[in-house]
Amino acid sequence: MNSLTDDWILILDFGSQYTQLIARRIRELNVYCEIHPFNTDPDTFKNHPPSGIILSGGPSSVYDDDAPELNLDYLELDLPVLGICYGLQSLAHAIHPGAVEKAEKREFGRATLLVDDNSDLLKDLESQSTVWMSHGDHIKDLPDSYRPIAHTSNAPVAAVRHNEKEIYGVQFHPEVVHTDEGKTIFKNFVDDICGCSRTWTAASFIETQIRDIRDQVGDENVLCALSGGVDSTVVATLLHKAIGNQLQCIFVDNGLLRKNEYQNVLNTYREHLNLPVKGVDASQEFLDNLNGVVDPEEKRKIIGSTFIDVFDREVLDEGKYTFLAQGTLYPDVIESISFKGPSATIKSHHNVGGLPEKMNLTLVEPVRELFKDEVRNVGRELGIPESFIGRHPFPGPGLGIRIIADITKERLVLLREADAIFIDALREHDLYDEVWQALAVLLPIQSVGVMGDERTYEFTIALRAVTSLDGMTADWAHLPYDFLSIVSNRIINEVKGINRVVYDVSSKPPSTIEWE
Repeated sequence: MNSLTDDWILILDFGSQYTQLIARRIRELNVYCEIHPFNTDPDTFKNHPPSGIILSGGPSSVYDDDAPELNLDYLELDLPVLGICYGLQSLAHAIHPGAVEKAEKREFGRATLLVDDNSDLLKDLESQSTVWMSHGDHIKDLPDSYRPIAHTSNAPVAAVRHNEKEIYGVQFHPEVVHTDEGKTIFKNFVDDICGCSRTWTAASFIETQIRDIRDQVGDENVLCALSGGVDSTVVATLLHKAIGNQLQCIFVDNGLLRKNEYQNVLNTYREHLNLPVKGVDASQEFLDNLNGVVDPEEKRKIIGSTFIDVFDREVLDEGKYTFLAQGTLYPDVIESISFKGPSATIKSHHNVGGLPEKMNLTLVEPVRELFKDEVRNVGRELGIPESFIGRHPFPGPGLGIRIIADITKERLVLLREADAIFIDALREHDLYDEVWQALAVLLPIQSVGVMGDERTYEFTIALRAVTSLDGMTADWAHLPYDFLSIVSNRIINEVKGINRVVYDVSSKPPSTIEWE
């Protein structure tokens, strides 16, 4: 549990794809929150109780055999509660004589909310507003102590409240942008009902983390692996501010970096950020270890274990270092557990795993509780140049998971050149800052083409660009056709070995941002 603030909101996750969005909306109000599985023991929080509890939505029906059930002990904590969609249904189902049933007309998409009681939770809402529904069940009977405070044409109970306690529920999803006044609902809950103070800011985070880092580290030395990305750079800058020359950074060229990335980033670290950085060129070692490997999970594990070998050889001399700093983010933590407990992991995260176990180091993860945009705000507060803060995310395994085949020097050259053309063109056309992440992927597909009068049989590049706030969800970026045409022509004309370019129009979910 975080020690940064006395006021915080607990979000119990019942499996909704929107749970992370709830957290984002609360954080946007400068209030700290954490997501925990629905079956977390309430005693977990007895030493630092939350100011309020939000019950997320979920894909289940309350009548499913394995449906997640609300632990009624949470209602005995005498804290404000807000149930969202399934969270509301779990309330109604758990408390006699409430009842939930299959709706005659399921509601998916926009609906008009008609407010019956505009006090407390629905204060300052218009009498009619658009909300986003996503449910097949609805509440048939409310428990005796509850009353409806809003409805829609299909749902007579669209929002409820307890007659005496600060317990509320909504059948719709206030966390999604399609709900016009969702931010007002969360503001009412957090500010007025829970009484939270808005102290969750970048400045307060830095102040508290510097103190916590000093308390954790003491007089010991810290090793920080720099990737060239925003996360590890913010971590290193924060640590340097906290402990000065007790920090040693290492930036490894793993042979999987973008074009000219190693030298450019190393210069930025040393000349502009004044970080103590040791550069290590281990590119051939990584490529040798990855020779012939196709499976993406195996690639990630090999890259991780090779990093350990490099650290062992280059910097871990005679137990000089006690701590290892990592740029683990909150989405990494969330995606590594499921609402039912340990998950079947979608992908192993480069910063969440067994790295310190073999190295016998204690982890320092100062941005573990932050989303990506929050890390950027902290970086700005620390004075890191905007040109660096605004850089697109780049995965720890680098181009290794953007070659959908075994990795060779020849394929890396093709991908590097195509990627550089794409990224440079985005900058030249003032589109770089319009997208959250852009990348090129080399596909293991060769196809027939014609260049001049000659037949070609060459590789395909897939371009991907997405818009997002934090990477938890993302939509494909609607880049102009003329721009895509320019990029395609340049790649095909300038990168010998590529004769076809395609554009990825998949969103997350169901797809992930990276292909592997």
